[in-house]
Amino acid sequence: MAHKGFTLWFTGLSGAGKTTLADLVADKLAQSGVPREVLDGDVVRTNLSKGLGFSKEDRDTNIRRIGFVAKLLSRNGIPVITAAISPYREVRDEVRKNIGKGFIEVYVKAKLDTLVKRDVKGLYEKAIKGEIKAFTGVSDPYEEPLNAEIVIDTDAEGELQSADKIWNYLVEKGFVVAEPALARA
Repeated sequence: MAHKGFTLWFTGLSGAGKTTLADLVADKLAQSGVPREVLDGDVVRTNLSKGLGFSKEDRDTNIRRIGFVAKLLSRNGIPVITAAISPYREVRDEVRKNIGKGFIEVYVKAKLDTLVKRDVKGLYEKAIKGEIKAFTGVSDPYEEPLNAEIVIDTDAEGELQSADKIWNYLVEKGFVVAEPALARA
C-alpha cells in the first residue's frame, strides 16, 4: 500500500471518543500494512510533558510538544494520530501551520449529558459541583474548531461508522490507498 506522512489531529472534550476513534483508525492502518504512530494526550503528558500542570500556558506547551513530535514523524513519511483535548483554537492553528498540508483536524463532539454518562471517574460531576477547578468544557473553555476537515458527532454516529468516515476521507484525499476489494467466490 502506498502512503505518505500526515497528522490526524483528534480534538474534543474528555469522553467524546477521541482515543477510541484514534485506536480504530490506527488499527485500520496497521491492517493495511501502514506504519503509524499514535500520540495519546494522556500518555504524552505522562512521558513527554511530565511536570506540566493545567494552566493555559502549560496546556499550550503540551500541545506544542505533541505537534512538534507529530511534525517530525509525518514529514518523514510516518502517519501520526494524535488524541488530545487541545482546548485552545490558537495553539491548534499554530500546530496546523507548523505541520502544513498534511494536518487533518478531526473534531469529535458529544453533548455534555453524554460526556457525564460516559465518565467512569466522575470528573464531570465533580467539575459541575465546583469540586474540580479549571475543568475543560465545564469551568475552563473548549474552543470548537471553526474549519475541521472532519466532524464526528458521537451522539449520532457509532464508533465503526465514525472510523469509516475518517478512513474514507484519508482515501479520498490520497493520504492512504485503499486495498482493492477481494473477489468473492
